[in-house]
Amino acid sequence: MKVLFDTSMLVAGVIQSHPAHERAFRWFCRVADRELELFVAAHSIAEFYAVLTRLPVNPKISPTLALRLLRENIEAVAHIVPLTTDEYLRVVTSMAELDLMGGVVYDAIIAAAARKSKCDALLTLNRKDFVRVWPEGKDRILVP
Repeated sequence: MKVLFDTSMLVAGVIQSHPAHERAFRWFCRVADRELELFVAAHSIAEFYAVLTRLPVNPKISPTLALRLLRENIEAVAHIVPLTTDEYLRVVTSMAELDLMGGVVYDAIIAAAARKSKCDALLTLNRKDFVRVWPEGKDRILVP
């Protein structure tokens, strides 16, 4: 089964103090056991780093630690899915057609990566955000 984790899943899976850690970590374990093939939108790499280095945890996550967590938990195990310029333009066009504004475009980029990679599921902790940008994929949007 091919699954794409959004950034919320990635963060929850690696941060033990995150309220959804256990739920997300179980899916990471399934990837490690090769039950699942993991995909991650290229956009989520930057978003993961940004979130980790700004999390209100003590001690703070340093840039060096954030990079290590990214390399070990994403780069080493996932297929990274980049979008082309044309695919980005299609995402923005779709947002305009759906009359959606602002940061929701980042969820749309992640959904586009799930579509592009033909994933069976997009895992997120924020299902409603993804349903509005990918209504035709709503049956593939799962919450652990």
